Amino acid sequence: MLSSFFKSNSQEVESSTYNVMLQALLSHSVKEVSVSQLKNGEKDIIYLDSRAKEEYEVSHIEDAIWVGYENPDFSRISSLDKDSKLVVYCSVGYRSEKLAEKLKAKGFTNVSNLYGGIFEWKNQGYQVVDEKNEPTDSVHAYNKVWGIWLNNGVKVY
Repeated sequence: MLSSFFKSNSQEVESSTYNVMLQALLSHSVKEVSVSQLKNGEKDIIYLDSRAKEEYEVSHIEDAIWVGYENPDFSRISSLDKDSKLVVYCSVGYRSEKLAEKLKAKGFTNVSNLYGGIFEWKNQGYQVVDEKNEPTDSVHAYNKVWGIWLNNGVKVY
């Protein structure tokens, strides 16, 4: 049975302006989950990072599996059960939404997109780790246009 937060697509982030942008940017084609929903008790989640390898190396959610976006490396998740609780993320949620669509097409049944991405994760004060799995305040901000949505942490370009 799917968890309750995997059923809702009416998500919000802390910034109303950021929320308006996300509502327009995303197609909402897959289930979405907010940072606050994740931090309120769901267990056994596997995080998949859909950003470029350079972005992942700057920082990522602890224990996240890097899959990528341009040429996703699905071999990195080939051992996962198709019913695993997967939460896919990127900077803001666009690339992760597209990867989540591909995962669903590959037969994964419990896939959600992290609404607001790693930017919102960090904006709400949650920890990210670097390539050595050490806590860091740095987050790859993709570029200066998209970086405006990252309000907490050190922006790396």
